[in-house]
Amino acid sequence: RFEIPLGEEFAIIDYRWDKGDIVFMHTFVPPAGQGKGIASKLAQFALEYVKKNNWKMKLYCPYLIGYVERKPEYKQLIR
Repeated sequence: RFEIPLGEEFAIIDYRWDKGDIVFMHTFVPPAGQGKGIASKLAQFALEYVKKNNWKMKLYCPYLIGYVERKPEYKQLIR
């Protein structure tokens, strides 16, 4: 998972692998961290990591689906 520590909790993006593709499953930010742009920073980091490694991805996470719709530069990463 990708994660950002927030005190004793973590903001996370969970993923798994499917036939060589990274599959983003879920994004979670603890209530104390919500509304501060943390999910967006985490999403940007994860997607740049995918891009840097020349991977393809599948999106099941509603947050990341919406993020990619707003940031079309990542659409070419979707299988």
